[in-house]
Amino acid sequence: MPVTQDCSSTLRLNSVAGVLILVQKDKRSVAIIGLGMASRPHALSLQALSDRVAVKGVFSPSQTRRETFASEYGFPAVDSIERIVDDEEISTVFLLTPPNARLEIVQSLCKAGKHILMEKPLERTIGNAVAIASQCEHGSGKVGVVFQNRFRDGAIRLADCLASDELGVLHSVQVQVPWWRDQAYYDEPMRGSYERDGGGVLISQAIHSLDLMLNLAGPVTEVAAVAGTTDAHVMESEDFVGAGLRFKNGAFGSLMATTAQYPGGVESIVVCGTQGTATLRGGELSINYLDGRTEHLGEASSSGGSADPMAFSNEWHQRLIVDFLDALDEDREPSATLENALQAHRLIDALLQSAAEKKHVTLAG
Repeated sequence: MPVTQDCSSTLRLNSVAGVLILVQKDKRSVAIIGLGMASRPHALSLQALSDRVAVKGVFSPSQTRRETFASEYGFPAVDSIERIVDDEEISTVFLLTPPNARLEIVQSLCKAGKHILMEKPLERTIGNAVAIASQCEHGSGKVGVVFQNRFRDGAIRLADCLASDELGVLHSVQVQVPWWRDQAYYDEPMRGSYERDGGGVLISQAIHSLDLMLNLAGPVTEVAAVAGTTDAHVMESEDFVGAGLRFKNGAFGSLMATTAQYPGGVESIVVCGTQGTATLRGGELSINYLDGRTEHLGEASSSGGSADPMAFSNEWHQRLIVDFLDALDEDREPSATLENALQAHRLIDALLQSAAEKKHVTLAG
């Protein structure tokens, strides 16, 4: 007998001990607040996940932007955040605004009991980020953070490899973010400013690699950094950071992050252990074991390191969104949490403090 499907639910097939079981999941009504550059991969992903979500509203303060966005993706535009907050049918909100426009919106969403998937960074400063996290803790909804690099095939395999000690004892980690942004990118009003973005290459670009590094190698306890603005850009904040790191587990590390390396390259993380070395370059993983075995997974892919910051697939966003939806259905925490975001914020603050004060800075383990 054929299976029918209505607009409010979806039927999925799960295999348990060779037996097919029908599992019904309600379609979740969602909204998007903030329709800037970061919204495109989310919109494409939500289109692809139409069996699990129904987009009930998209909002930008700019009427032209929200109407253009609504027309392009086939989502309904709404003329105020209050319309989203007050709509009891909307359970989940994608909060994609610039970081300086978050706190009051988060307060309203938490008070209304909405689930929130929030773009990085949480806010411009660690103090404001902690305030947002505290506000979310008082809400009844779950909160996830958009760290999509965790969901690349290579990153998933490397996390499993480290968790199972396949590389032995970790002794060093190298992170490179050799990106390029032309001056036109920073000529957009307030971009790269402390008032809107909270800083430059660390908080706006390298934060993804820093989160992934922390997720793979664990907390950093000490940093020694240099940072500044190169002759490639006229901007308020930094476009280059270099640093030495020490991890809680005893491993040493190095970091280089810039948006001044033309034409831009793929970010990489090299993890060295007593039993081998793993190199994650974008989504491509290569492992060389001490016993002569090799492993290769994934493919080289664009990651937004060039002058076009959105030149990458939305596949990783889609996987992150699926994980977030599964977390809601399964009543668990999403893979990328508020605490993960705060760890990245604290590390960024320590790096910039070290550079400004020209001294080693210690972080709480």
